[in-house]
Amino acid sequence: MTSPITSPASAQRRSIEYSQIKDMDKRFRAQFINSVVGYKGVHLVGTQNTQGQRNLSIVSSVCHLGSNPPLLSMIIRPASVPRHTLQNIMDTGFYTLNHITQDTFKQAHQTSARYSADISEFEAVGLEHSYHSEFLAPFVRNSPLQIGMALEEITHLKCNNTHMVIGRIHQVNVIKSAVGDDGYIDIAQLGSLCASGLDSYHSAQQIARLPYAKAE
Repeated sequence: MTSPITSPASAQRRSIEYSQIKDMDKRFRAQFINSVVGYKGVHLVGTQNTQGQRNLSIVSSVCHLGSNPPLLSMIIRPASVPRHTLQNIMDTGFYTLNHITQDTFKQAHQTSARYSADISEFEAVGLEHSYHSEFLAPFVRNSPLQIGMALEEITHLKCNNTHMVIGRIHQVNVIKSAVGDDGYIDIAQLGSLCASGLDSYHSAQQIARLPYAKAE
């Protein structure tokens, strides 16, 4: 377990410019830049193709876009290799987002391996699938919070050749006791994990909830 750094005010800092970042070793740069944003939500994306072949992949780029309509986005890396998740979403229009816990993070991490299209990551890593309310994409059975998504649009980002997938929340399956009277979902109670960098997983502990901020 790593120890906290000394007080930011007194700690010695290192200034790293863009030219230095550009010259970094490829793997070092990827880990460094993926770490710089801090903790990120981490999800398993469940899809299936038009023949019913199931796919599962891990992402740490899911972002809230709005509540009405309820929209979420995620980034899919460039198609320099086959991207089964992206292709399945384009072909069917549906996918799921599933929270990861301490019981599943090792299997979830393994889904980042490059399996061929005819191999289901559900079976390859030992995670069970499930379906709800005739929704057309598979959920991770043991996930405490499952989100069924319907595709709204896919935007190609020219700056780095990635794809932003924007979806509308079609359904949410969540443990009932975790939803408060005000709509707040207690993800700490669910045991949902977050991630930093490319391969570091963390548990979340709430410090406090603050009232709605208003100007004096």
